[in-house]
Parts: sequence; structure tokens; C-alpha cells
Amino acid sequence: MQTILRSKTGVEVAISSDLPFVIIGERINPTGRKALAAELLAGNYERVKSDALAQIAAGAPVLDVNAGLGVANAHELEPEVMVAAIEAVQSVVDVPLSVDSSIVAALRAGLKAAGGKPLINSVTGEHERMEAVFPLVAEYKCAVIAISNDETGISTDPKVRFEVAKKIVQRAATYGIPPEDILIDPLVMPAGAVRGSGGAVIQLVRWISEELGCNTTCGASNVSFGLPDREAINANFMAMLIAAGMPSAITNPLKPEIKKSILAADMLMGHDEDCMRWLKYQRQLAREAAAAAAAASGGEVPGSAAAGADDRAARRARREQSAG
Repeated sequence: MQTILRSKTGVEVAISSDLPFVIIGERINPTGRKALAAELLAGNYERVKSDALAQIAAGAPVLDVNAGLGVANAHELEPEVMVAAIEAVQSVVDVPLSVDSSIVAALRAGLKAAGGKPLINSVTGEHERMEAVFPLVAEYKCAVIAISNDETGISTDPKVRFEVAKKIVQRAATYGIPPEDILIDPLVMPAGAVRGSGGAVIQLVRWISEELGCNTTCGASNVSFGLPDREAINANFMAMLIAAGMPSAITNPLKPEIKKSILAADMLMGHDEDCMRWLKYQRQLAREAAAAAAAASGGEVPGSAAAGADDRAARRARREQSAG
């Protein structure tokens, strides 16, 4: 079972539990990033471009583009900003995109700009949302993230969330949307608030794959909300999800522990032929360490200028992230 995404020029990414884990880069999102939101409102898309480059360099083969500015006239502004953000991303990288918005007009504008076979983020089990989003999925023949909540809210019972996912898949079928074009988000609840939330998601991933024939994705970092050492929790949870068969997640590839966990889990699950991706990553870490040591001592690492351009882009983005 493969979910195929495609860039405007035809670059394909396959999402499947028997293939390497797919990171959907989450950084192009102004929510909680005041500097980015201000730049988008001013028509400045340089940070969008640098975020795109850094996430691709860090290993994300798909990028989520969110233009939610949190302003009163979002319905008027967001479609235009979404198109401009997508065009900025496409000017520097050639990868499939996830068009992320709660505003249907912005989704439509983003799908048209993205071209290829993008991903819509997202639909829920709410009747009104399904009737608004599924016609777009059918028209543009794209894929869609389906979040397992509906008018009743978000249930802590995994059986209820499974039934919502089932309802979404069944309704999608009436629009001619096949299960392989639906990525179910089983909804990760905070472990600090809902005991056993991680285990519930593991169970849901298996049910969804076996009974609905769909792939899955999620915002994995929700599991650690409100807890200390979040990155360690998230990294361990990511490995658990991969072992359970989840083939993708919307996450930040610039987080070292997360990336290391994903690569290690992929290798252990047999999704990394001859361990080449793991070995390449370790060589990259060694280059970075040597470059840092050389810089500290005033020396130079032979050949590092040619090899380190992408590494520098990723490090620059991590610094910007730390600054907000």
C-alpha cells in the first residue's frame, strides 16, 4: 500500500510502511513564529526559502506549507499568501508539498499553485469539513490527511477514533477517493494528560493499516506536551511509531534527536539498504564535528567547503528556530 505524492515537475515520494520513513517538514508555518508571520504579511518570503532549503538538507522529502497568519481578514489574505509561499518554496527546491489550511479558498489556491500530486492538510470527520474538502481532493486527484475527530470532539478512546477514521474513509469513497490517497492522523494525545496515549496510537496505527487499508501520519510531538525533555520523549515515540508501521509524520527534521531516531529505526526495520543512510548521516556528523573543532582552533577542514553547504543551511535554520 503506497501513497504517492508528486511535485510540479514530477518528482515522486512514496509513503509506505515498507519504505524509508517520510518526514513532512513542518517549519513553514507562522503559527507561534512572530517573525515569520510579520515577514509574510510584509511580502518577504526569504525565511520561507531558507526554511525549505534547510529542511530538505536535513532529510525531509516533503514540505508542509501553512499560511495561517491569525489575522481578522485571513479569508481574504491567506489564499494569496499561500500561493506566494508555495511559489517561493518551488523557486529553491523541487519536492512534493502539503498544502495546509483551514480555509478552503486557500486550499484551492494552494493546490493550483503546487501542481503535481500534493497533499491536503487536512480533513476531519465533521460533515461540513468533508463536504468542503473531498470535492477538492477529487478534482485535483491529490492525497489528503484525515484527522480522526468529528463533531463530538476528540475522544480519548482509540475505538471511537477508529470509527471516525472509518467514517472518513467510507465518505471519501463516495467521491472516488481510494484508501491509498488518505493518510489517517490517529491523533496523538499528551501523555501527561492521557495515560497510555502513546500505546493507543500504536494500536490505532495497526487497526488503520489492517482494517482500512490506509497509511498514517501524525504530529508526534503532541505526546510530550507539558513534559520536560520533550525531544527525548518525541524521539523515542517516533521509533515506536515506525516499529508499529507508521510511515510518515509531520515533524521538524532540524531536531537532531528526532532525525537520529528516525534513521536508526528505519535501519533496524530493514528500510535502509546496507545501512547506507545511517552511515551517510554519521559521516555528516563527523564532518560537522571536525569543522567545529577546526573553527575553534582557527584551522580548516580539507574539502569541507564543498561538502558542507547543505549542512550550513541546516545549522543556520536551527539557529533561527532557537531565536523564534
